[in-house]
Amino acid sequence: MASADVEPGAPRSPLAARLGWIGALSFASGFPFGLVNETLPIYLRTHGAGLVDISMVSAATFPWAFKFLWSPLVDRLGTRRQWIAACMAGLTALMMVLAMVDLSHLANWFWPLLILMVALSATQDIAIDAYTIEVTTHRELGVANSVRNAAYRAAMFIAGGLLIWLAGRSDWPSAFQAGAVVLAALTLATLLLPTGERSGAHHESLWAPLKALLARRDIWAVILFALLFKLDIAAMEPMTRPFWVDRGFTLEEIGAVLTTGRILATVAGAVLGGILTTRWGIFRALWVLGAVQALSSLGYAGAAAAAPSKPLILTVALFENFAAGLGTAAFVAFLMSVCERRYAATQYAVLSALLALTRSVAGRASGDLAEAFGYAHYFLLTFLMGLPAFGLLPWVRRAGDLSRS
Repeated sequence: MASADVEPGAPRSPLAARLGWIGALSFASGFPFGLVNETLPIYLRTHGAGLVDISMVSAATFPWAFKFLWSPLVDRLGTRRQWIAACMAGLTALMMVLAMVDLSHLANWFWPLLILMVALSATQDIAIDAYTIEVTTHRELGVANSVRNAAYRAAMFIAGGLLIWLAGRSDWPSAFQAGAVVLAALTLATLLLPTGERSGAHHESLWAPLKALLARRDIWAVILFALLFKLDIAAMEPMTRPFWVDRGFTLEEIGAVLTTGRILATVAGAVLGGILTTRWGIFRALWVLGAVQALSSLGYAGAAAAAPSKPLILTVALFENFAAGLGTAAFVAFLMSVCERRYAATQYAVLSALLALTRSVAGRASGDLAEAFGYAHYFLLTFLMGLPAFGLLPWVRRAGDLSRS
């Protein structure tokens, strides 16, 4: 491997301790993502919003896609702990606003509030991603991302499951208050975060990390691959939430039955995906686990075409999240393998921003396309969207030198 494998400052603290903090930080990262992408679409659909309106939530998540624009500041200013704690405190305050004011009364303030929440989440993600890279060696990326993906997904579904269940049992303000408590606890925990190994990139040009990344062999393939590998999932997921509501699932069923099962399925997929990525190597894992991931769209297409059946939809949802855990473990390990340790925050932010851009654009278009084609044909279309990425794998292998991963 190139300079990403040169690790003179490789971490020496116990792996278990580092994995514990990586898991905690990934949970803090996944919670606001789950709130925005899991909870709000359900809230909007149960209050009569159309599919196009729901897809606007995806459009408002653009800060996740463009976080690389301010990621050099995270590399140059302050510590990882300071950035993460400050963002977590801001997210806690915004969650309290949602708890105190009914979203229907926020009117035009809702979208700026949502964008600010995403911006804070994106900024803490920059610091969390960099911290993860700094405290792990290249060989530890598989198991680290197994823990990372499992904790992130668990937080997503707690934010989008437990809160929805509480809303069904009580009301939405109570659910948002519970979310604020979780965020406050995470903020306090962040204050105890051990410092990681920082490299000497502080005095270089802001553009140095980007120039170094673009100088890599076949970087064009890496960029296209990062845009396309999750395109099918990015297009499918925003419409699965209203699909559940339209097929008769209650808030309690979505929050308790669907979410509990999806948490277990995702954790299982993430753990197995991390193990297989470490054992097989990143390139083989991208092929095999990516293929399994693509099949989830066909499951939803079949469920939408069949007679309404809650057991069938639950089975499809469980497989989707198991497959997503598999694919994400390999994909994130690949993105991190491309990054140089000294430019960890900026380079990973750029690469992960491509995935966020795909999610934002595909999610925004999902409502119009689903209304035009219907659920069954639209989910089939998303399966086809996932195929082009596999044609890039020969170049991706050379770009990351994955034959030695």
